[in-house]
Amino acid sequence: MTGKGEDRKRRSPLARGCLILLLAVFAFFLVMGIIGRVTGPVGISGEGIGVVKIEGIIEDSSDVTEVLRDFGKNEKIKAVVIRINSPGGGVGPSQEIYEEVRKLSEKKVVVASIGAVGASGGYYIACGADKIVANPGSITGSIGVIMNFLNVKELLEKIGVKGFVLKSGEMKDIGNPLREMTEKEKKLLNELIGDIHSQFVEAVAAGRKLEKEKVERIADGRIFSGSQAKKLGLVDSLGNFYDAVDVAAKLAGIEGEPKLVYPPGRKVTLLDLIRNEVKSIIDEIKVEILRSILTPN
Repeated sequence: MTGKGEDRKRRSPLARGCLILLLAVFAFFLVMGIIGRVTGPVGISGEGIGVVKIEGIIEDSSDVTEVLRDFGKNEKIKAVVIRINSPGGGVGPSQEIYEEVRKLSEKKVVVASIGAVGASGGYYIACGADKIVANPGSITGSIGVIMNFLNVKELLEKIGVKGFVLKSGEMKDIGNPLREMTEKEKKLLNELIGDIHSQFVEAVAAGRKLEKEKVERIADGRIFSGSQAKKLGLVDSLGNFYDAVDVAAKLAGIEGEPKLVYPPGRKVTLLDLIRNEVKSIIDEIKVEILRSILTPN
């Protein structure tokens, strides 16, 4: 008969092995995390042209500005081409990227390449570059500012739902979808839009070296083809991405075939996964609430 002491002796090596394995896994991920923080998001080598892509709706500027700053510090990067495929987005993020592009252009050659579309905030960013290259059929321009509001007051009244707001100031719930907007609120928002629009116009005029009055005449939100934009002075030349690379190489004095340097893809962290999962759950809840409101009994 085997005693309890002998059972514990047989189990202890297995327990120690499991503990050592867990510690080894933990140490591995700890070291990888430290290496990731030390090396940063952009690990580049060689001499050539850095490429930064701006695609889709512009909602956040942190990743792009970080890459621009890293390219600016790297002496082996002689020029930067910003490839834009974006219809625009938030004013703040667009302005932050524009400012970083403008500051980078004071150190190195920066060329903006507009693909299918580079309009509104996308064009705003391009204006920070030394040169802008667009395809003849690219959609660009859209120099303007827009705010959208939704009013569901009558809809909610039809289904017997009422809402109310408690606020500390007259304008605190401006844009409230449960009521009509007052004339005073409309005036305030129009002044806000006018101020931001003026900033956009000034950025275009400064970046393209055009008279402000000339920009104002076409800054009504209209879009242009790349060909039309060139005639108006909004872009410098017509061509594709590699034409923009050639322009950058020539301006930077790079001889021969330039080497293109791309930043590595952004790492997906555990926090990103959790954040995306929470957002997905919240979106599903919103859909279910809306469905329950709109579905008749």
